[in-house]
Amino acid sequence: MVRRLLTVIASFTAALVLAACGGASSGTQAEKSQSQTEQTTTQSVAQRDKVTKAAPADREVYELSGFISPTGNVSCMIDADWARCDIIDRDWSPPPRPADCEFDYGQGISLAPGEPAEFVCAGDTAFGADEVLPYGDSITAGVLRCESADKGITCRDAQTSHGFSISREAYRLF
Repeated sequence: MVRRLLTVIASFTAALVLAACGGASSGTQAEKSQSQTEQTTTQSVAQRDKVTKAAPADREVYELSGFISPTGNVSCMIDADWARCDIIDRDWSPPPRPADCEFDYGQGISLAPGEPAEFVCAGDTAFGADEVLPYGDSITAGVLRCESADKGITCRDAQTSHGFSISREAYRLF
């Protein structure tokens, strides 16, 4: 909006300068030029807004960042070395606990670059972030990207295509 206002002001100022330098006949031409500039600027802003609204927001982070799903049921942490999402309520059961897991198991799924996704064996949680990642938005850290949708959170490695999706209804490792 500010950029549009500045463009209109600049166009108006240019029209006034042209009108002052060239007499009355130039003023008419300057007014036409200003009107065309305003119309073009308005169309460009409208087109940019349409593109911006159609594309999901993708935020890039460079340090450990946390977010929660709009429902508050899934919470995730992501940085360039790791992505992890934990879930509170689920309608599914995780695979059997590995024999070497001495902590909580199945409350979440994690992903590291170049490796397949796996269930979390940990005594901590990814919950604690208060920033909601709206449906359609995503967060990228290095090659890892997590996106929010009404069907759950999906995280993937852009280079290997390994990843996972997690929601109340189901999980998927890929």
